[in-house]
Amino acid sequence: MNYELSHLPERTLKPREHGYTMVMDKGLSIREAEDFLEVSSGYVDIVKLGWATSFVTPRNVLETKLQLYREAGIPTYFGGTLFEAFVVRNQFEDYRRVLDTYEMTFAEVSDGSLDMDHDEKCEYIRTLARQVTVLSEVGSKDDQKIIPPYKWIALMQKELDAGAWKVIGEARESGNVGLFRSTGEVRSGLVEEILTRIPSEKIIWEAPQKAQQVWFIKLLGANVNLGNIAPNEVVPLETIRLGLRGDTFDFFLKGSTNGVK
Repeated sequence: MNYELSHLPERTLKPREHGYTMVMDKGLSIREAEDFLEVSSGYVDIVKLGWATSFVTPRNVLETKLQLYREAGIPTYFGGTLFEAFVVRNQFEDYRRVLDTYEMTFAEVSDGSLDMDHDEKCEYIRTLARQVTVLSEVGSKDDQKIIPPYKWIALMQKELDAGAWKVIGEARESGNVGLFRSTGEVRSGLVEEILTRIPSEKIIWEAPQKAQQVWFIKLLGANVNLGNIAPNEVVPLETIRLGLRGDTFDFFLKGSTNGVK
């Protein structure tokens, strides 16, 4: 940091197991990726190439960006929708070869866009976990499909048991499905019930909107795992985590219960 301030919450250090910031790359150019990394690489733990954007990104751009992220020490993975696009076409083995071709060390398994038997999903997790580190996403992209809390818990636990490193709470890049109502409001009862059974450090909460990020930080502290963060929102998010933006300015000054030093 550039100067000293007291009474800041302790942030875990990279490489970390919790306190993750997962960034959504929705099609950055090489220059945009370079600019993003110049400012924010120290705060980013993993980058997702959103849904199937990697399929339509020019190959030279894709390969150059992946190399940029590797050189910055930031793992990258293809969005879960790409996995689903291969699976629905009976091309799972082709998907595995794509992961090898692009030297991917992470993969996302999701079923947000297609109906998939959960045992089948868990089998995909088991298979991929022998090849890469697996993130599995729980929740539907259909805003009309409401999953009750007990089922979220059961699905998350089974996917962790199958070999997922962490589970992702679905919200899309817009933050208005899954964990959230169509207005973007957090389904707080759902989140709190999930946390009665699933450890918070095993969950990455997709929270693209600032109000959602603030809500999770106030609930779980500076080192909550947050995902689907826009590249230009990484530095603002870090200030929210540290109580250096108006939204959490007083929060970490009220006591030591949230890791203030």
